[in-house]
Amino acid sequence: MPLRLKPPVRRAVLVALAVLLLVLGFIALLLGPAEVSPGQVGRVVASHLGLGELQGTDGMADAVVWHIRLPRIIGAMLVGAGLSLAGAMLQGLFRNPLADPGLIGVSSGAALGAVTAIIFLPMLGFGGVYGLPLLAMAGAVGITFLIYNLSKVGGRTHVAAMLLTGIAVNAIAQAFIGLAVTVFATDAQLRTVTFWTLGSLAGLSWESAIALALLIVPGVFISLSLARPLNAFLLGEVEASHLGVNTQAVKRWIIVLGSLMVGVTVAFCGIIGFIGLVVPHIIRISFGPDHRLLLPASALLGGITMVVADTFARTIMAPAELQIGILTAILGGPFFLGLLLAGRKKLTV
Repeated sequence: MPLRLKPPVRRAVLVALAVLLLVLGFIALLLGPAEVSPGQVGRVVASHLGLGELQGTDGMADAVVWHIRLPRIIGAMLVGAGLSLAGAMLQGLFRNPLADPGLIGVSSGAALGAVTAIIFLPMLGFGGVYGLPLLAMAGAVGITFLIYNLSKVGGRTHVAAMLLTGIAVNAIAQAFIGLAVTVFATDAQLRTVTFWTLGSLAGLSWESAIALALLIVPGVFISLSLARPLNAFLLGEVEASHLGVNTQAVKRWIIVLGSLMVGVTVAFCGIIGFIGLVVPHIIRISFGPDHRLLLPASALLGGITMVVADTFARTIMAPAELQIGILTAILGGPFFLGLLLAGRKKLTV
């Protein structure tokens, strides 16, 4: 697959993914323990947009569609886009398809920040609505910078060192989380922390969906400006610098953007693994490594993947619900093992 795809091809791929995302989002609105018809969905959405009125039998549909399913589906799209885009950027930065936000410790750093907010901010009389997401994002950014600097060998990022550092950071973060939960957490806080470790979209509301959008949507548009520098990074950092790319600035932007998007998803949804690993890799092997297509296509396919996974998670065991972090781990784990087996001859420690 050539690096440079023609603009009409890129546009066709992105339009197809965008249409598929909207279609699957509409289908997801129809599915669940409470049955609603396409006509009811249309009337509910139209009424809230001021374009129509509800009928007498649409009260239940209004509660289910507008207040429960729609913010959750929009949140799923945003979470999938943020995680996939973060994974695509980190893989481009490290020039390795194994650089997943969960594997290299970014998600654990965000979870550590979230757990700190849950347990310790109430003790100090701080927190409120913004304490948890702020600490989760701070944990993600700090851990990513730490991993990036510890992975340098001779001034360059060494992939094996990155993976080993990520494993160590994951273990340390999980140890601190376990210590905080064991020593300081109340029973209520212990139940809340369990939410972050398993991952779920069940708690998403319009307020959390808007908060996700405020960080992820600008992040998506800013990341698109990094497509050409990331294409230059495919040749190596030195070569990219010779081509006029400010490599240090690009690294900082990628680390900050990726960490913020991972941090805000962990803050509201817990740890959802492997989306940032699997989705960019599927786009890369299907259409090539051109980041002008890889970045936006990863965001769209990530949204599609999360909508499908969340719909499956909330319907397969209805009225109970399967934690989506469990589902993505079951599906993503074998995919990751396949990547390792396929590239085992190239991996050296």
